[in-house]
Amino acid sequence: MRIGAGGYDVAVYELKNRLVVGVASSALFDLAEADAVFRDQGEEAYRAYQERHLDDTLDKGAAFPFIRRLLSLNDLSPDDPLVEVIILSRNDPDTGLRVMRSIQSHGLPISRAVFMQGRSPHRFMPALNMSLFLSANEDDVREAVALGLPAGRVLGPAVADEDDDQDLRIAFDFDGVLADDASEQVYQAGGLEDFRFHEAANAATPHDPGPLRDFLAGVNRLQRREEERRAQDAGYKIRVHVSLVTARNAPAHERPVRSLKNWGVAVNDAFFLGGIDKSAIMEVLRPHIFFDDQVGHLTGTARSTPSVHIPFGKINEPDHPASEQARQ
Repeated sequence: MRIGAGGYDVAVYELKNRLVVGVASSALFDLAEADAVFRDQGEEAYRAYQERHLDDTLDKGAAFPFIRRLLSLNDLSPDDPLVEVIILSRNDPDTGLRVMRSIQSHGLPISRAVFMQGRSPHRFMPALNMSLFLSANEDDVREAVALGLPAGRVLGPAVADEDDDQDLRIAFDFDGVLADDASEQVYQAGGLEDFRFHEAANAATPHDPGPLRDFLAGVNRLQRREEERRAQDAGYKIRVHVSLVTARNAPAHERPVRSLKNWGVAVNDAFFLGGIDKSAIMEVLRPHIFFDDQVGHLTGTARSTPSVHIPFGKINEPDHPASEQARQ
């Protein structure tokens, strides 16, 4: 299939077989200074500021190391990229020029973007086959999740992007992230013992998938391509490593393992912590991104790990005590 563009025929760029991630400029870069101008002085001052600083490269943001490494996996298929990252931005095209120039300056192979003046472009996620949208804007992320879209809010400052470390380490919580929050609701209503009894009794019953199950499936496709490369080249070093890091422990550990297998997805490692502080594990595991549905868990991890809040499920509803506490 071909379409006309400026009088020329070009092949349609299909997205359906790629891992597509949307990222807001607020997640990819440090926009604190520019955002302060917008808040304190208004839109016109912000426009003038961005124009004056058009050639000043933006500093890396919290999601930058993750995005850079994800895109680097396209070397597994140079002629038919496996990964596509698309900018989804509230900027208009004029103020978005600095973002695109910064992308070029940092050497990121990102060429596609959606700029919508003052509006969130998350509604275009299904059309773009996105299995993840990252932003630092809480309202945008909550609106996307409310529509059933897989989105997360990036927390905390940027951490050092170590150029000599080519691995991509991804960590997921389970309930409310890879799975739905049905079991979390049992815990919230009846406490730990009811939760453990419920999970043991339903160990053979798979959970319903949560918001990031499809993203994990896409990551697994990349891992299979790595295994194919290693089969051809014994010297190839596997780069992608996926961990499950959950507050569950025995006997509630079995159901997640069975659920992942039932969904046709997999993780390399699993940490069933039973209430142990996740931040202590993160400092050793050093993932380039960690997804959790509870801000309380991420408060500690965000100090050393790029952390993403997935505001999914009842615990993240505005009138839930945990959600109210997180906003204070």
